[in-house]
Amino acid sequence: VQLQASGGGLVQAGGSLRLSCACSRRTCSNNAMGWFRQAPGKEREFVAAVSWNGGSTRLAESVEGRFTISRSYAASTMYLQMNTLKPEDTAVYYCAAARGSAVVTATSSYNYWGQGTEVTVSS
Repeated sequence: VQLQASGGGLVQAGGSLRLSCACSRRTCSNNAMGWFRQAPGKEREFVAAVSWNGGSTRLAESVEGRFTISRSYAASTMYLQMNTLKPEDTAVYYCAAARGSAVVTATSSYNYWGQGTEVTVSS
């Protein structure tokens, strides 16, 4: 397994969760990484991405101001701090490694995917 996501769970609206994604250095040390989510009956959507060295990030408009993405370059680990969670944030969250080093948002730009971690936000 090259990417392993963790940290999901059940939380009340307004609460916080921190997702982690552990990746092998061979796969992720020089590559951008990202988070995507997929709610039941919906397509997978972009949430956040970070460049290979953490110097550049991008967030989906729906999570700006509430979520923060970061990474530990040395450990090739990526994090997603999710605050002020809403019921519409409920989904399976996937981490992924991109083909290149720059931030990208399209799923087709990512070639390695983790297994997903489930986040449920109750109202």
